[in-house]
Amino acid sequence: MTTARVDFIKYAALGLLATAAMPAQAQVGTETSSYTLFGTPGLILMPTGEVAADSELAFSYSQFGPNSNGTLTFQILPRLSGSFRYTKLDNFWASGPLRGQDFFDRSFDLQYRILNESKYLPAVSVGIRDFIGTGIYSSEYVVATKSLGDKLRVHGGLGWGRLASHNPIGNIGGDRPDWDAGKGGNLNFNQWFRGDFAPFAGVSYKVNDKLTFKAEYSSDAFTVEERRGTLEYNSPFNFGIDYEVSPALHLNAAYVGGSMFGAGLTIRLNPRAPQARSGNEKAPLPVKPRPARADSAAWGTDWVSTPEDQAGIRKVVADALGKEGIQLKALALTATRAELKIDNKRYNSQPQAIGRTVRVLTHALPASVETFKITVTQNGIPLSTVTMRRSDIERLEHAPAFDIYERVTIDEATPTAVKNAELPNYDTRFTWAVAPYMAISFFDPSSPVRGDFGLRLSAKYELAPNIVLSGAIQKSIWGNLDDDVHRDTSVLPHVRTDGALYAQQGDPAIEHLTASWYERPGKNLYSRVTVGYLEKMFGGVSAEVLWKPVDSPLAVGAEVAWVKQRDYDQLFGFRDYDVVTGHVSAYYDFGNGFSTRVDAGRYLAGDYGATFSVDRTFANGWKIGGYFTKTNVSAEDFGEGSFDKGIRISIPFEWALGTPSKSESAAELRSLERDGGARLNVDGRLFDWVEDGHGDAYAGRWGKFWR
Repeated sequence: MTTARVDFIKYAALGLLATAAMPAQAQVGTETSSYTLFGTPGLILMPTGEVAADSELAFSYSQFGPNSNGTLTFQILPRLSGSFRYTKLDNFWASGPLRGQDFFDRSFDLQYRILNESKYLPAVSVGIRDFIGTGIYSSEYVVATKSLGDKLRVHGGLGWGRLASHNPIGNIGGDRPDWDAGKGGNLNFNQWFRGDFAPFAGVSYKVNDKLTFKAEYSSDAFTVEERRGTLEYNSPFNFGIDYEVSPALHLNAAYVGGSMFGAGLTIRLNPRAPQARSGNEKAPLPVKPRPARADSAAWGTDWVSTPEDQAGIRKVVADALGKEGIQLKALALTATRAELKIDNKRYNSQPQAIGRTVRVLTHALPASVETFKITVTQNGIPLSTVTMRRSDIERLEHAPAFDIYERVTIDEATPTAVKNAELPNYDTRFTWAVAPYMAISFFDPSSPVRGDFGLRLSAKYELAPNIVLSGAIQKSIWGNLDDDVHRDTSVLPHVRTDGALYAQQGDPAIEHLTASWYERPGKNLYSRVTVGYLEKMFGGVSAEVLWKPVDSPLAVGAEVAWVKQRDYDQLFGFRDYDVVTGHVSAYYDFGNGFSTRVDAGRYLAGDYGATFSVDRTFANGWKIGGYFTKTNVSAEDFGEGSFDKGIRISIPFEWALGTPSKSESAAELRSLERDGGARLNVDGRLFDWVEDGHGDAYAGRWGKFWR
């Protein structure tokens, strides 16, 4: 059972915004006009050579006969798409102790377009379905699509595995090897493109901008379901329609297998196309030009030697920045230079916060100050320093943002944490909030979706800018996460699989109660020490160090923790299990939005191994990625799923609402959360926020400097 904790308001807003989405990228060439009932680009059940627009994210739900499918599909690259599907098969078990019960299956698909459509040649794609699951939908295919005018497309291909279960016409490599799925989650590559193969074909006709008719000859005979008596298969011909309610919402309906009616919906989002039109935020101050140098009084420097004048300037700057959602942490002034440290509390783009800051400075600082050195900080730690000339700001206010970017320098900040003595008197150290929360658990075979809703009280106090006390208490109001359902008994220490017991007894619960100390121990170095009740299941101490140059795509870190398992009531007591856990981590940014990460070390159950991650990050803050963990725990000991793996999505509210916000909706979809490969969940890990204040993040988001 896995839990993705998110603020309830964020989930509610995200759902509403999704159905009101603005159009994704315009469709050209062989970009798909519809998704199948399996949630992939294609016709009704059969794949096509079509692809979605680059970066498109589609959430689909459909039902036909005994099949219910929920699918997440992402166009990873212009030619490559990936899908994660969760399927329910009604009354799957015909005999035995599970007789009459439903079956829940998780599967992953990949499709790659090897040839783009041209004037004479079709688009050609190759794909594999259910290549890392139980194998019920395991199949491979090669398919071509050709457009005949603007409305008609024809499709045809060859399928293996399940897509060769109706009327095969040939064989490659002899009999297709039997697949022993075991606990699921293992690659079935020894089956790929082997055994019988069969043809499939179809047509799609776009009647108008809203309505598309589809028909296909399917090579899927539903042999698994028919053999178990859950459906009746009468015909290979399927017929369907797709209706575009809006560019973001599609409805489809179909008649399948000569015996079943089906229907589904697809929500299509694209990080490149914001949900809300930009420009909803409050306009910034205009740049205030300095008077001519002939005005000697305005350009005077007597204020430098007058403490009262400098104190007044600091107050004006702090107050003005506070209205912009930016905290002034320090301000040092000379006759020609202003060096300030800021903490951006509002803007998803650091360059936007810097742009707002320099506008304030043109109003608040005497005319003699020409150089601005702005250091971005977080958790009291300087991340980088942006240096620019005031005269460039005045001259280029109405020029493109990248004209300014070419004239600034971005350097590593002085590796010294902000001190209390530097703080203006207007800094707020204590903050608190009461908000709803929602916890969601996915993919328990006996109940695919569980949830819990309640209230969360959180508070934070800064003993110093880099020493933070933080805590949160939550009280459940309604939910079923506490249902004590056990799929099997884990042979590993129960570091995660006792989640239902924590939900049952932890109400109210201390979510976390910690003290964190952040530092800059040297050039390019960052450190963190956190002690206390670190997460809902473990307390102890965690220490971390990160090496990350401001302009380098490479970062290396290490973390070690001693933790003890908390009591199920999540108050102050502990159980008798403790462990030393830790990882060495390497991060690399390829500079094209893709980054990778490897964490190698010891996990909470005492197992050793590594986690491999790949993420795609967009300039507007979207992040979509996947990961898997392999340790020395065998698939049999791990249990269902064989090893830990999942997909994570982070959607910034700024993208959805069009107003500045650092908040985001984040969700993590795991096949299952088991004890093997389980890592400590501690807030404030260094790389998660240090990278946001470094060079690549500035370059990708500098377009919002003047916003």
